Amino acid sequence: MKFARTLLASVALLGLSLGSAQAAEVKKLGLAVANLQANFFNQIKQSVEAEAKKRGIEVVTVDAKGDGPTQVNQIQDLLTQDIDALIYIPAGAAAASVPVKLAKQAGIPVVNVDRNAEGAPGDTFLATDSVASAKAVCDYILKEAGGKGKMVIIHGQKGTTPELDRTKGCQESLKAYPDVSVVAEQYSNMWSQDEGFQIMQNMLQSNSDVSIVFAQADGLALGAAQAIKVANPSQKIVVGGFDGDTAALEALSKGVFNVTATQQTQKMGRDAVENAVKLAAKEKVPPVQLLDATLTTKENVAGFIANHP
Repeated sequence: MKFARTLLASVALLGLSLGSAQAAEVKKLGLAVANLQANFFNQIKQSVEAEAKKRGIEVVTVDAKGDGPTQVNQIQDLLTQDIDALIYIPAGAAAASVPVKLAKQAGIPVVNVDRNAEGAPGDTFLATDSVASAKAVCDYILKEAGGKGKMVIIHGQKGTTPELDRTKGCQESLKAYPDVSVVAEQYSNMWSQDEGFQIMQNMLQSNSDVSIVFAQADGLALGAAQAIKVANPSQKIVVGGFDGDTAALEALSKGVFNVTATQQTQKMGRDAVENAVKLAAKEKVPPVQLLDATLTTKENVAGFIANHP
């Protein structure tokens, strides 16, 4: 009996040693980012690189600048650089599955962050629960507008996971507000402030009496707020964003717009590295891992400016 216990203990110790050895073998990660011009993606990048540095892991980062074919080429190159796992934020919906298929053919595990690939998901998907968070943002702006009025929606990049989920969440909110009518919707390509400004300018020309704006990213919300300021309408217009970008949080504190959903970008980056290491060590991880975002207004924004989650 004593021999059996000793043998079991030895086997367990050997398993732990092998697991540690496998984890220690993770020396290089590939990080393919959709667009580093976006603050949200920059925050994730910085968090990934900081966490990897703590673990003694090299990170090779590539920026697709919002272009899907460029990203495919970049990832093809990454796969030749002896990376142990790929952390992947797709640049768009059209070719999102191609890099995942290429990585799996090469035997390299994939951690998808923020956006998943339709038909070819990564080994795990880390993201904010955008449906619930978008519903919370839309609940807030619809209530703030008195539960009635004309609304416009500035979408993110068409067909991407966050665009679809944030649309779904806001649609759920709208069900409870029959006196709100959505009079205009438009997609953006880069989720950017410039696009938000141009789109909102055009919407105001066609719908000068709009009173509610849901912009699916903070960059779009800041652009929309800028266009509203230039137009100087007589009515109050409530603007909601999404992300918790650092510049947007500062703007929120000054009343430039009304509300956002602050995502846990730092945790997202740390978790991406943690899951990449686990997958490289052949450990099982959940296929989908959703994080909460926090509804953020002028009243509670100071804490997020001081310490972004």
